[in-house]
Amino acid sequence: MNNRLLRRFPEDAFELLAPFLEPVDLPVKCPLMLPRKPIEHVCFIESGLASMVAESAEGRSLEVRHIGREGIAGYPVILGVDRTPNKTFMQVSGHGLQVAKNFLPTLENADVRQLLLRYVHTCELQLAHTALAAAKFHTHERLARWLLMCHDRIEGNDLPLTHDFLALMLGVRRAGVTDELHILEGMHAIKSTRGNVRILDRDMLIEIAGGCYGVPEQEYERLIENSPQPSALPVQLNGNRHHHTL
Repeated sequence: MNNRLLRRFPEDAFELLAPFLEPVDLPVKCPLMLPRKPIEHVCFIESGLASMVAESAEGRSLEVRHIGREGIAGYPVILGVDRTPNKTFMQVSGHGLQVAKNFLPTLENADVRQLLLRYVHTCELQLAHTALAAAKFHTHERLARWLLMCHDRIEGNDLPLTHDFLALMLGVRRAGVTDELHILEGMHAIKSTRGNVRILDRDMLIEIAGGCYGVPEQEYERLIENSPQPSALPVQLNGNRHHHTL
């Protein structure tokens, strides 16, 4: 079990939830949450990378946050919200564990409730710092931040990111992405090839990103990863690791 949030469930709560977790394959572009459509499931992402995207009435769109193995897609249901104008879909393929939205709130466990609300708090911080980065930081600094956030959620140093995705992350034209990648390459922080960005020097990326990276990540570590709450023990789920495709 790779999902960092799920591993923080108290053992008794996890044992109650485990029989209802369904392993699912999550291919690229797989929708996890559709705009203004009822949220039927939440998905604890085990691998891969999902994007939450905000869209204007005119169809302009911008990625506002990432979701990976640290969290869940469909988290508005934690707050009693059954749908949202935003959409969430997979940008990097992976797999996850989904559960019907109606079951999650039935976990009558104060520690689980606190854990999930703390996770929502870190989501709100990520959104706030996305807005801060967009307003106060240069494009290459914002690109460094997004790459670090992807690196946090994807195994290894190779990030299978297309220029279209990078343009969506930054809110710039696709042609402008190349120039920003060249800046980071010139600093020997990354190596960019078609459909892939290799992280060469993470510390350099952190230095380039400056103050627009780190605060939400530190809060996640403080409130979730390093909390004294006991973690659940890994168990075998539904026989196979993943057998169904959304």
